[in-house]
Amino acid sequence: QVHLVESGGGSVEVGGSLRLSCAASGFTYSTRCAGWFRQAPGKEREGVATSDYPDITTYADSVQGRFTISRDNARDILYLQMDNLKPEDTAMYYCAAAIRCDWLHTHGYWGQGTQVTVSS
Repeated sequence: QVHLVESGGGSVEVGGSLRLSCAASGFTYSTRCAGWFRQAPGKEREGVATSDYPDITTYADSVQGRFTISRDNARDILYLQMDNLKPEDTAMYYCAAAIRCDWLHTHGYWGQGTQVTVSS
């Protein structure tokens, strides 16, 4: 059985940093696609960043240059380093993983989410 567990969320001020982690059990990131998504109250879920085998990363325009996705394949942990945080980054953040990136939404495994709140 696959489990993804996010951690690292919290409350920070504008310009601050957080690092989110997503630990996987029953699943290996090494040859798979994994990504971070977020959903703010009243808004649709949006993709933040993806990391595909072997080392292909994509970012939403809104976080490009501020967020960095990475993975520790030996420990099966996915990370999202978030720097220069803005109030509009406030959301529940979810990690997801699947065999292919285009399967994340329809056939992916999802964590329970971790809240990020950025205050001005």
